[in-house]
Amino acid sequence: MSLVHTNFLLPPPSPSTLSIPIHNPNFLIPLNHTLVNPRRQTVPVILSGKRTGKQRYPSEKKRLKTKHKETLGEVKDKFQGIWRLSNLGVPVHIDPGKDFLGLSDGLLQEIAKVIKFPVAAMLPVEAFTVLRKSLDARKDVYLDMIISSAVIQRISSLIKLKEPKFVYVVDMDVVKLLTLEPRCWDFIDRLKPEVGLVEHLSTENVTGDLINIINDHKQTGGTSSKSHLLKQPDITVVGSGPSGLFAALVLAELGANVTLIERGQPVERRGRDIGALVVRQILDSESNFCFGEGGAGTWSDGKLVTRIGKNSDSVLAVMKTLVQFGAPKNILVDGKPHLGTDRLIPLLQNFRKHLQRLGVTIKFGTRVDDLVVKDARVVGVKVSDLRNNLQPDCQLSCDAVIMAVGHSARDVYQMLLSHNINLLPKDFAVGLRIEHPQELINNIQYSGLATEVNKGRGKLPVADYKVAKFVSRESANRSCYSFCMCPGGQVVLTSTNPSELCINGMSFSRRASKWANAALVVTVSSQDFDALNFRGPLAGVDFQRELEQRAAVMGGGNFVLPVQTATDFLENKLTIKSVPSSSYRLGVKAASLHELFPAHITEALQRSITKFNQELPGFISGEALLHGVETRTSSPVQIPRDDNTYESTSLAGLYPVGEGAGYAGGIVSSAVDGMYAGFAVAKNFGLFEGSIESLLGKAQAGGFVKVSADIYRALKMHVWQAFERSNCSAPIVTRPWWNQTPWCILVRFHRSYSQDIRMTEMGNKPSRLSNVFFYISNFSTGLNLRTAFG
Repeated sequence: MSLVHTNFLLPPPSPSTLSIPIHNPNFLIPLNHTLVNPRRQTVPVILSGKRTGKQRYPSEKKRLKTKHKETLGEVKDKFQGIWRLSNLGVPVHIDPGKDFLGLSDGLLQEIAKVIKFPVAAMLPVEAFTVLRKSLDARKDVYLDMIISSAVIQRISSLIKLKEPKFVYVVDMDVVKLLTLEPRCWDFIDRLKPEVGLVEHLSTENVTGDLINIINDHKQTGGTSSKSHLLKQPDITVVGSGPSGLFAALVLAELGANVTLIERGQPVERRGRDIGALVVRQILDSESNFCFGEGGAGTWSDGKLVTRIGKNSDSVLAVMKTLVQFGAPKNILVDGKPHLGTDRLIPLLQNFRKHLQRLGVTIKFGTRVDDLVVKDARVVGVKVSDLRNNLQPDCQLSCDAVIMAVGHSARDVYQMLLSHNINLLPKDFAVGLRIEHPQELINNIQYSGLATEVNKGRGKLPVADYKVAKFVSRESANRSCYSFCMCPGGQVVLTSTNPSELCINGMSFSRRASKWANAALVVTVSSQDFDALNFRGPLAGVDFQRELEQRAAVMGGGNFVLPVQTATDFLENKLTIKSVPSSSYRLGVKAASLHELFPAHITEALQRSITKFNQELPGFISGEALLHGVETRTSSPVQIPRDDNTYESTSLAGLYPVGEGAGYAGGIVSSAVDGMYAGFAVAKNFGLFEGSIESLLGKAQAGGFVKVSADIYRALKMHVWQAFERSNCSAPIVTRPWWNQTPWCILVRFHRSYSQDIRMTEMGNKPSRLSNVFFYISNFSTGLNLRTAFG
């Protein structure tokens, strides 16, 4: 769970007496310690990153209120449908362990408590289905009143740990239950919905894998009559990462002629190329940890966690499709599912074979160098065959191009700019990757139960962590957080250029390595790029490259990583002595990583690491080793597209999707975006009829581009001046210059002159946002706002 550190103001207690349950006879504070000043006190408290109470956005409150009404509404027929039982906690010492996904005796006892059935052993296991299983090993502190942070530190030995437990979500089939055990009738009759605990579903919504969804849709007449035409559309998909693979799968299943182009190699050959890099320091710039079949996620941890709704129809469709191609079924139940590189490789081989059976032409070792454009529409691509000495300018004709490249394909961004395609600079995050002994993280998270891990073979999963901190400064506000935490993993090189150093983490399925690593990153924006004189749509790319080149110089060449202990980094010093061992196999060198970043980024990292240590005592130690540098956390640009058709707003026939286009982050969200894009393209070419939402639910809105406060203030000023000049009271500005710019501005007024502004492409329907975001086309930091708004 993401955690932030905040100052939480609580009301004073009625008595000014400290009352704490004491379990330590050596505790030094008396029981009747009277506070000198019983006024309100500000106490630093670690809170969940999830918004609660008044912190929720209005849209979240409305959605939650609707959910509560639906949950607590009158149940029409209690004896039909599904009852969903949530938050069923089974203590670790009773549960069979992380790898058991069935109905244990301990879980049946918890179910019996909820429905108030007296004999758990009489409940038929056939009536229950485990929907989700996760581990809750969080710690609780029991305090009876408000005390200062100094006192909190002195009573750290009194922290009482909750008993770790596995938490389940279980679906109960009422008809099957009553058929097998009729004596449950009266207990079901008395069962009532409870928010977050008990919910009644009139029908069970079963989502199949993507292939079955499409086949079922075909049988119900969902394909267009045009799909039987002699000439099917020729669709070129660029990139074989998750978004490219799922887009190709949808289109091929619906009958399109699909060509999948991948600059890297299939996983078999790619594995050998990565081996040559790790063992002999030979970097293949087109086949490495970033480029190749499956994308950058193949040689990573294979995380399948997502923030777009793990129980949504679209996510379940992706997960079940992965199972269809060889992923273990436990990813459908595990609260934190992951695959690992060793499981991803055979899965991708099965995926490839299925695409080939559908008639998809797959071209590995083929790089797209340019687009072929005719009458403002893409009609093909120019490629180089990298297997035959870079033979250039081979042209492949097509009706549409799905651009599904990753965020390391910087040459593609440059090529798109040459065609005047809008690229919007986007915030991302940079930082360092910290590595600890995995046993240390196990002890921090599990305390006395750490021995239950047993290198991934025990009852408990290998311990991980996720921490976050919001750093506020006059110059900028930044989020600092852990990213891509790899328990039982290793640090790997993700450079695509010998003169640059950037890294990532990876794990195998068992997570049996003796190290744990995670990136500690801070958000950066156009304000940071400007400080280094990087401007324009690719300013973020230039910023990344600058840090990667600095890291390469610090390492001394040959892909040696600059490293520094966490204690030295916090003290801005370099202790000349041997550093702790590292999982990185190409060599490490002690260096002053505190000098790698601009000072304000280093300061944000240092403050955050200090706070992380409060949440995870022992996080800062001599064994904690920082590695530089982590820069490619997400795409530094976004390629604007239509929300419904997924087509580029700059060039007809081009469909930007996935992480490289700025619309996803991670395996699952990229696959979901590619899946929706595949259906949208099929619909545009008459291969699919009906509603995509009826099959997969509503797609997540694409990300927005957050720009600096200076630009926001300038826009506010000029928009307001435009209102005054035009004497316009309507929310939409209508001036002669309006249609001469590529923008449409929606301004909504609140108290005084407070405004929420969204800039969006002409023709798109703008909507109000609760935060200030700008969706800008043709934007560069050198834009003259007075001219644009004058």
